[in-house]
Amino acid sequence: MVGQKPELADKKTGQQVETTWLAGAGRSERARWRLFCLPYAGGAASIYRVWRQALPEDIDVCAVELPGRGTRMKERPYTSMSLLVDALSRALLPFLDRPFAFFGHSMGAVLAFEVSRHLRRLYRLAPMHLFLSGHVAPHFPVKCRVLGSSDEELLETLKKLSGTPAEVLQNPELMELLMPVISADFTLCDTYCYLQDAPLECPVSVFGGTEDEEVEQHALEAWRGHTTGPFVLRMLPGGHFFLHSQSRQILEGLLKDNSRFMSWRR
Repeated sequence: MVGQKPELADKKTGQQVETTWLAGAGRSERARWRLFCLPYAGGAASIYRVWRQALPEDIDVCAVELPGRGTRMKERPYTSMSLLVDALSRALLPFLDRPFAFFGHSMGAVLAFEVSRHLRRLYRLAPMHLFLSGHVAPHFPVKCRVLGSSDEELLETLKKLSGTPAEVLQNPELMELLMPVISADFTLCDTYCYLQDAPLECPVSVFGGTEDEEVEQHALEAWRGHTTGPFVLRMLPGGHFFLHSQSRQILEGLLKDNSRFMSWRR
């Protein structure tokens, strides 16, 4: 649960495994597979809270809580994608004892992609499915948003993205708490450098917003080149943060694609 640090026992060693990185981990030992949900820049695990109730019980929904937000507010956020990928991959290892998939929106999409490649490279592990949302394919250049920017310029960027509630943006005390993690996340995205490697082999489903001025459809379709497996692109109404307004359609697409490619994975 959010606000707690539950622990699970490692089945091989019997030792307790701290789940600081996860919110809601191990909801059901009867779950057939785990879905790790990664947040957008500045986002916390809480953005996926309702997914646990909306998805079937045979899916163990594990929202990832990155340092600097939510229950980890006092921790320093990462500003390097490679360091974050390595740390998160190691933290997830005890929970990869059954089939697993990733869902990530915006920054979370790139993080999901890079963690998948990292797990393959170091541990010979692979997700059964990759669900990516609201981000261009990794080999596409991304506009610099924060490097060299003032807090005022960063605030204007947040307003343009329309993902932060107006009441939050207008609250100086709250923004003072949030600005360091938002700045760190944008730095992480701006300094990300894609390195070419063999494509993944799992199915990839990509979601995009029809009115997202940040991410054009052809840049979403380009994800197709990063897997040798099946590929699906779903365009949904909304801007960059259609994740919230179209959550029901996203979950329906997720379940449909998972079921559709079940026989392919076998």
